[in-house]
Amino acid sequence: MGLLDRMKKRLTDRVTRRHLIGTAAAAVVAAAGIVRSVPDPPGPAAPVPAAPVPDPPVPGPAGASGGVPFDEMYRGRHLQGRPVPEPPGGPAGHDSAGWHVTVDGRRLGLMRRADGSYLSMVDHYESYATPLAATRAAVDELGPLQALSGLGH
Repeated sequence: MGLLDRMKKRLTDRVTRRHLIGTAAAAVVAAAGIVRSVPDPPGPAAPVPAAPVPDPPVPGPAGASGGVPFDEMYRGRHLQGRPVPEPPGGPAGHDSAGWHVTVDGRRLGLMRRADGSYLSMVDHYESYATPLAATRAAVDELGPLQALSGLGH
């Protein structure tokens, strides 16, 4: 066997090994994807954690800014909120919802939805019955270390 034959054999062995390793890796990845897509067998459903009980909704029409002021500590944060009277010309602004709310002295923007519920600038995806519930949810979303910017948005 000549030098050229030995070099061809080594090159063929090397390519084959790489090809086998690559094919094996692709097979492992594909198998992992198939396993993840197979649904769990039917059985007793896992218990669903109970949702927190929301505060009762504030009575009044959707445009009313009435409600009970709050000043409390929640998860180490100081929450304050008070209704803001609407000016004679109409609502106080799109982000006030008729309330001035702060978390640790920094302003939290609230919006009131057409159905009378509230959402905060921190959590746009959930609606809450009261400004206090929306403020608590914002604190939950922020966690213990993150602070509000103090801006309305």
